[in-house]
Amino acid sequence: MSGQPAADVRGRAPSGPETGDNRPRPGLRSTVLVACLAFFVITLDTTVVNVALPSIGQQWGGQVSALQWVVTAYTLLFAALLLSAGAISDRVGASRAFTIGLSVFTLMSALCGLAPNLTVLIAARAVQGAGAAVMMPASLALVRQAYDSPAQRARGIALWTAGGGAAVAAGPVVGGALTTGLGWRWIFFVNLPVGLFALVGMLRAPRSPRGHSSMDPVGQVTAVLALAALVFAVITGGSGGWTSPTTICGFLVAVLAGSAFLLVESRQSDPAVPLTLFRIPSVAVCTSAGLALNFGYYGLVFVFTIFFQEHRGASALTAGLMFIPMTAFTTLVNLLAGKLTNRYGPRLPLILGQVIQTVGILGLLLVRRDTPTALLLTLLVPLGIGGGLAIPPLTSAMLESVPHERAGLASGVLSAARQFGGAIGVALLGALIADSAHFMTGMRISLVVGAAVLVATTLGVALFLPGSPKPAAPSTPVPGTEEPATVSLRPDGLESR
Repeated sequence: MSGQPAADVRGRAPSGPETGDNRPRPGLRSTVLVACLAFFVITLDTTVVNVALPSIGQQWGGQVSALQWVVTAYTLLFAALLLSAGAISDRVGASRAFTIGLSVFTLMSALCGLAPNLTVLIAARAVQGAGAAVMMPASLALVRQAYDSPAQRARGIALWTAGGGAAVAAGPVVGGALTTGLGWRWIFFVNLPVGLFALVGMLRAPRSPRGHSSMDPVGQVTAVLALAALVFAVITGGSGGWTSPTTICGFLVAVLAGSAFLLVESRQSDPAVPLTLFRIPSVAVCTSAGLALNFGYYGLVFVFTIFFQEHRGASALTAGLMFIPMTAFTTLVNLLAGKLTNRYGPRLPLILGQVIQTVGILGLLLVRRDTPTALLLTLLVPLGIGGGLAIPPLTSAMLESVPHERAGLASGVLSAARQFGGAIGVALLGALIADSAHFMTGMRISLVVGAAVLVATTLGVALFLPGSPKPAAPSTPVPGTEEPATVSLRPDGLESR
């Protein structure tokens, strides 16, 4: 353990000598490595499971509606608990929160791999998502407290975000290779050595200071209930009918829980999500755009994973490899997006990214079961280009829309909105393809829905997001990460430069 003081998790720079390079202070190198590895596996588990779904369904005879929950159970709890995870990290200390979250994540990964049936797998995935939500802001706090100077912290956080970007690109390939070579259970078992290595690494980590962040348990519970009920209703509607009593009951619970959440948040002195934040038009449109981008991206990755394997006869490995051009362009264009945001401000590249993704989605309407593979992969590329171009300016625009002291809150809200967008995208677009006899019709409807959502948010950005001056020090996050590459930290775990 270093004899120098740990960084204050509220964002104040610690006292102590500068090291003069980009290395963490002595004794904290392993902590940085552990935090980066943790963010890699957190992000990997949002994508790695998709290509394994047909194999899981074949083992237990699961329908599309059941397989959707294997994806959305993780993402849903991850999204909802992000609202409070930063406060938890501050309250118990980043090192303790990280260790708890990592232990839960690793244990649930083992249970996922050993699951005797689909119900246990889905339940374990939900708890795994909860562990991931606790880990993410705590892992960023650990990176932040390892460095003395802002420049060093910027480089450390860039490494942290690179782990998330690498996971987004690697997820389909890793999932396909493991499923084809060893079986689908290994997409979860692969987390075990990483988790155990990280837990051992945390034995050397200095204890983070405890904070006094307020908690909002009622708001958090009502948020989880509302989001879960909505996803349940959408998935059930696709398999059992939109007018079935179960579906209607699900929507009713979602409305009641959502109303309770709004009521609680409006009366809390320190709510998890201050509703006044959304009175700022640019915050509202950025949140909507983040949800829409992930809605289309992750929803369509789910749809085309099923299409590749069940309707074109591809193996899990081949299906994973077919996403490489799309994810590769996402990474490359992300670098360009940072430069465009620096030169023109966030509004123009954000609009351009959404337009490209919308055009790409509409182009996929040309796909048939016998579409040549080269053409199919080419048609998927704009989906990755649009997302890679839109996410960095979206993050910058969100942070520019709020005062500096509320930037952490804004980042957390945007992260949660994007994760929930992915969950509802898988739920709704998956519901549209639930009838395998009419899969192609459902797929085309899902494409139109995804494009329509993006058109709506693109118009919102064009109308309500003001033309911004060039940011002084733009951030260029790696695709799939929720935070800018140069940030400081608040109690909620995420804050701007």
